[in-house]
Amino acid sequence: MPVPDVIGRYRVRGRLGSGAFATVWLATDEPLDSLVAVKVLAENWADHADVRARFTQEAQIMRRADSDRLVRVFDVGELADGRPYLVMTYAAGGTLADRLADGPLPVDDAVRTAVDIARGVAVLHAAGVIHRDLKPSNILLRSAARDALSGAASLPVLIADLGLAKAIAHASGFSVVAGSPGYMAPEQAVPGGGIDVRADVYAIGALAFYLLTGRPPGAGRTRPSAVRPGIPGALDAVVQRALRPRREDRYPSAEAIAVALESTMDGNRGALRRAIVRAAVALAAGAAVLVPAGASAGADAGLVRVSDASGRLSIAVPAGWAKQFRDAGWDPGALRLSSGSAPGLVVGPDLAAWADPASRVPGMFAGLTPASGTPVLPEHPGCVRQPERRVRMAGFDALVQAWTGCAGTPVSFSEVLLTPTRGDVGVYVQLKQTDGTDRTDDLLDRVRVH
Repeated sequence: MPVPDVIGRYRVRGRLGSGAFATVWLATDEPLDSLVAVKVLAENWADHADVRARFTQEAQIMRRADSDRLVRVFDVGELADGRPYLVMTYAAGGTLADRLADGPLPVDDAVRTAVDIARGVAVLHAAGVIHRDLKPSNILLRSAARDALSGAASLPVLIADLGLAKAIAHASGFSVVAGSPGYMAPEQAVPGGGIDVRADVYAIGALAFYLLTGRPPGAGRTRPSAVRPGIPGALDAVVQRALRPRREDRYPSAEAIAVALESTMDGNRGALRRAIVRAAVALAAGAAVLVPAGASAGADAGLVRVSDASGRLSIAVPAGWAKQFRDAGWDPGALRLSSGSAPGLVVGPDLAAWADPASRVPGMFAGLTPASGTPVLPEHPGCVRQPERRVRMAGFDALVQAWTGCAGTPVSFSEVLLTPTRGDVGVYVQLKQTDGTDRTDDLLDRVRVH
């Protein structure tokens, strides 16, 4: 295909790549002095209404699910011959396939990159879309970034090529086999079999395997350490679960596998800024124990009060939540505060499920914080961020950041910093509620530092 001089108002500089349905060109947006990628539908498909509709749908999906981890669409148009085109983000780093042509990444870097991919897919799922064709050539890269705390690198990713993506609500009606061998979940090979977000979870697992080993998983080969000795067993287990043939046995969501991958990393205290705080997840990771019989409602009518092992911190929760707890402490470094061990506890009816942000299991985490420092609170993709508010209660000035309507459900999160009006110890609280009732202020007013 000859190189066009211009596409619409964009001056073409060269070809970036081509596939069965389209060619992508590198072009300059001269008025804005920036590089863009322009995707043009192939001539042989120009008269196919279903392909044109899929091409247009891709632009609509990317615009609706706007995120730094997804390729963005800036403009659309048609050539003189009627072929549509999309003007998109240009990723100077090429594709993940290009990057790994020389071999796999260091383990921590590979995990960080897999987490970023999973977070991007979670944004798609929150927008009601399954990708269906996640693979190395559909993951674009900007430039390598390095974590300021740990020094570990990740590859800032952009998820691209949503041409096979489909609304989750209609996924059960799929009748066409679609996907790429090595990254395609088994159920995608069955026409009309119906798929859900767990098909993308399988692909994330396959991409994690590829990042760690430099090759895709194969028949009977789902354990990365069998290809690359030295990979931790916990990481093996996460990848193997994502690649299980039965979707019921995989992680239930992209966010869940992101949390699981993140929990395997060493030295990544600052990486938990977007989900349930890792310190709380770590507390929930061990064997759950029942709330001791000594916990009593007392003045907290209808509530159960629980103290941490040090006796310095106590919280009160609804009786229905007080079935499991852990009180071994936490590391405030998870919020980019001074690192170390501090009193902390987490309470909920099922702590293993509570640690999955996609689950409808309530719970409450609280941990003491140093009075100085600027914390970075977790964010919650797929939830609606509410305006911050400040209130005074229980001897603290409280900064409350609520996230509601998570994935279109009643699930909400309250991220709270309690700053002491006297004394030198603050409290970080994360409250997950699932029934549409907001108990935030009532429970915060019962936080006690002894």
